[in-house]
Parts: sequence; structure tokens; C-alpha cells
Amino acid sequence: MKFIKNFFKWLAIILATIIILAYIFDVDYLLRAVRTIYFRGHTTAFLDDYTHFPNREIKKGTAQPWAIAKDYNSVSATKNLENTHKELQTVAYLIIKNDSIWHESYFDGYNKDSKSNSFSMAKSVVTLALGKAIMEGKIKNLDQKVTDFFPELKGKYASEVTVGDLSSMASGLSWDERYYSPFSIVTRAYFDDDLKKVILGLEVKDKPGQSFNYLSGATQLLAMCIEKATGDYLSDYVSKNFWQPMGAENEALWQLDHEPDGIEKAYCCIASNARDFARFGKLMKQHGKWNNQQLLDSAFVQKCVTPRFAESPEYGYGWWMATVNDKKLYYMRGHLGQFVIVIPEDDVIIVRLGHLKGLQTATNPHSNDLYVYVEEAYQMLDKRK
Repeated sequence: MKFIKNFFKWLAIILATIIILAYIFDVDYLLRAVRTIYFRGHTTAFLDDYTHFPNREIKKGTAQPWAIAKDYNSVSATKNLENTHKELQTVAYLIIKNDSIWHESYFDGYNKDSKSNSFSMAKSVVTLALGKAIMEGKIKNLDQKVTDFFPELKGKYASEVTVGDLSSMASGLSWDERYYSPFSIVTRAYFDDDLKKVILGLEVKDKPGQSFNYLSGATQLLAMCIEKATGDYLSDYVSKNFWQPMGAENEALWQLDHEPDGIEKAYCCIASNARDFARFGKLMKQHGKWNNQQLLDSAFVQKCVTPRFAESPEYGYGWWMATVNDKKLYYMRGHLGQFVIVIPEDDVIIVRLGHLKGLQTATNPHSNDLYVYVEEAYQMLDKRK
């Protein structure tokens, strides 16, 4: 009995010491990381981790359900696609043809209404919010300086960086994009309860607007500019300008750094479902128009899917681009293989959500599973009667 008491006494002392040291060395965000991620057997953020964070609702309006194709689910997934779903633990896969759901599969207990984490697909949404703010005159244009909103921004080139630089990943920010290190700035941003302080603690150390360098902190700073310019929480702004007019069938949730008055983790973390995520693809395919209402300027939509830098043709403003089997496409993408893929020439939208991402090499900016989701969709479409 004495041994047990001493054991728990020293365990309590050790835990208390760890907590005190975490606060002393300003890594107390790791306590939240351990509680929400590592103690649950994960090494990184996961699909339903939104349930362990505070969230703000993206309210829906009147639902506009997708049309269902007459030959819905008439063609089975190819063997290669089935194997990829199993290997990478897909939870949702949709093929939308001519604005009708043609194929739809769910796995691992998920269904059409199940929420899962968008991860960095949210970056595309933030850029669309930027386009709306410009359209409304609340932000002047892509060249407006970030210091107009945050004059306290630090760094040698702080006065030069623009909102367009943030959206196109040419910010020059001091940021370390490592997802699996507990001590990276990405991890701190994910778990810290004062995200504004984290972002405004960064420096614009490199000259902005020179080249593509994917940094999540750039999107977070962009969202902070949008919030200041519009006077709305980002979730509310997206709700009234996109989610409601596009007729989303379910409300969505956007993770916050703290509640009740925190800010959205804008570089990631919209919890929604495949059908509603697909609406952003449809909006882009329709050049910013929805039900005869121009939600976004068509010129801005085209800007999003046009490379800013010739040496980085894979990225425009908030959206990725690729060519697969001579098909030009653009897409939203998120950690662990979340995709909304748009192929305008064939009026096709493909959505994939899941637990794991395919191989990403240093020589190709696109992971190999992107090609599978597109190529196998076309094999299935070719079998239509």
C-alpha cells in the first residue's frame, strides 16, 4: 500500500513538473496536443478531431439537394479504385457529372451527412472569401498591403507583403511547414489557444511576391485580414456569401483556437461532408455564378486557377492545378488526401475524403492518389450505357 501511495505521489510530482516546464518554456500547447491527438493513438491531426476542439457553426440556409443521375451507382468502382480506397482508408468518394451525382460510395461508417475535417481544402475557401471581400469593396484588390490591416506585422519586408501574396503562397513569412513535428510552428498553430498572437509573432523575412512557397501561416494571416476588413467572423462571412446561397444541405463547423470569441483555424479545419464540399467545385466550374447570381467575379475565379509563377504551374491563388491524361483540372486539397477535383471540359467533379494520402515525392507536387481518383473515374464513366 505504501509503495502504491509513493508511486502516485511521484507520478503527480512528475506530471506537475512537466506542466510547469511547458508553461515556462512556452510550449504549453503541447499539453493540448497530447490530450487531443497523441493520447488517442494518432501522430497527426485526424478526420474527426473537430469533436475535440471548439467550433463555430457555418450556418446553412434553404437546402438545394444535388440532382441524382438516372444511372446513379450503375457502374461499380474499378478494381484499382477499390484497392486504393482500402489501402488509403477512403471514407467518401463521389463522381458528379453534369451537376448530378453519378457515383457515390461511403466507408468506415460514414454517410452523406457525416462530417470530416477538410484540412487545407479550407485554404481554397479562404481565397474565395478574399474574392468576395474584393467584390464588395471591403478589400481594395490583391495588391492591398497586409499592414493596412495589421501595421504591427514584423520583419524586414513586412510593409511589402500583400493579400495576393498570402493567397498565392508567396508571403515570405517565417514558417516551418512540418506536420509531424510536435515542435513545429504548424503544430503550435493547431493547438495554441491564441492564434493571432502566434501569427503576429512571425516575421516577413523574405521578399514577398517572388516565388511559390506553401505556408499555412500565410492563409491564417489572410483570414485575419478578411475578418478585420469585413467585420465578420470568417464562418459567418462564408455562411452568408457561399454556404447559404449555394444551398448546402448541412451546417458545417470551423475549428477555433478558443471559445467563445476565438478565431477560425483558417488554414484548415472545416468539418463538413463530401456533397457540400463539392459545391465549391461547382461554383468554380460555373465561373462564380450560382442560380443566376454572381457570387464571385468571374475574372477572380479565373485568377485563382491561373498559375502566378511560371516555374510553379501547380498553384494559382488558393487552388491547385494539374493535367491528368491531357485533362486540365484544378482542385482543393487537404492533409491526409482530401480532394475536390474539377474537370471543367467534361463537366466532372470528383470528391474524395479519407484517412490517408498517397505517395508525395519531391519531384511531383501532386500525390499519386490524385491520378488514381481521376483516371479510375474516367474508366467508370466510359462504361456508361
